[in-house]
Amino acid sequence: MRKYRVFDVGQNSSYFNDESGTSLDNKAIVEKVARKCYLPANAVLLENIKNNPEFKVSFSISGVALEQFEKYKPEVIESFKKLIDTGNVEILSETYHHSLASVYNEEEFIKQVALHRKKIHDLFGVTPSVFRNTELIYSNEIAKMAEKMGYKGILAEGADHILGWRSPAFVYKPVGSDNIKLLLKHYRLSDDVAFRFSQRSWEGWPLTAPKFADWVSSHNGNGDSINLFMDYETFGEHQWEDTGIFDFLRYLPAEILKNPDNNFATPSEVIDKYEAKGELDVPFHVSWADTERDLSAWISNDLQREALDTVYALGKEIIHIDDPELIEDWRKLQTSDHFYYMCTKFWNDGDVHKYFSPYESPYEAFIAYMNVMQDMRLRLEAAKKNQEHGVSVHRVKPLRFSEV
Repeated sequence: MRKYRVFDVGQNSSYFNDESGTSLDNKAIVEKVARKCYLPANAVLLENIKNNPEFKVSFSISGVALEQFEKYKPEVIESFKKLIDTGNVEILSETYHHSLASVYNEEEFIKQVALHRKKIHDLFGVTPSVFRNTELIYSNEIAKMAEKMGYKGILAEGADHILGWRSPAFVYKPVGSDNIKLLLKHYRLSDDVAFRFSQRSWEGWPLTAPKFADWVSSHNGNGDSINLFMDYETFGEHQWEDTGIFDFLRYLPAEILKNPDNNFATPSEVIDKYEAKGELDVPFHVSWADTERDLSAWISNDLQREALDTVYALGKEIIHIDDPELIEDWRKLQTSDHFYYMCTKFWNDGDVHKYFSPYESPYEAFIAYMNVMQDMRLRLEAAKKNQEHGVSVHRVKPLRFSEV
């Protein structure tokens, strides 16, 4: 979202920083990350599959990310198609708008998942059967919702406070569900790559493919699957190319497969092959974010709560208005990143939040967001009046200086 000012309210309803010509606009960021991560990483994975037909991987890509790839970097879509066409790559379901709808509005959650499923089918010709919620947000209730939508599996963070003495290397059954199975991320091994790979003060540095393969193999006999799950931007964006991250990715499959007890599998294959080792009760929300692994990355202060309450309260009326642009803007304003930027945590987690934010402070993020909410209210009132009088109105976008 752009830095939307109070003076824009009622005057300019273009909320998103798509092509402003700055290094922080959506087009520039997509192009940068595609160059540093998506295209080279996809090329390495395709090479891995050709060299090791046993190698398999899965992706969860939000609808809003796919939209931006189509608009700004279509070759990224093509590179994913090549991977999927190998038969070794599984695409997972999630909310189209990478939102917190599973926490705030079940009906909207179901709609966004359906939109994402359709997008995946339209682009790649596949229909996902395993669900991954935004930021791995999970609870017993979310598992039941996913089961109702027909998914056979769901992913969650293997957080210590939900596992206790149990291991994340087994398949579980969510409490209150009938058939859906639960796969848990092995956060220690995942974070060794995602966060610690280039950390020279870490006792495991330097992390090489043979060393990591040994760590994985050490779990043999005490689990069924090691589920590694991380931001794809780990490869080339968070861990730069000069750290050796692409070489690590290139050589890891062969090192893993040197042990005859190891193989690779997609989430669907793991779910089909292994029985649940027991029920796992998660009555509260967990996620993969921050040290708490809960919802505090998005709902820990009054700014975030006010913004979330406002956008979902507006939605109760917006969703009934025949205005596709208004509804789509409302859905894009549910994307979890908006509230992540409003987080006021300190120390290590605060640094992570600041690293990703385009704003000077959480308060600036909140002010810009609430200015947009005010403009959304005005648009909603106008749309309601137009609907009462049977008038169809399309938003007029402001001219750029180059167009004047």
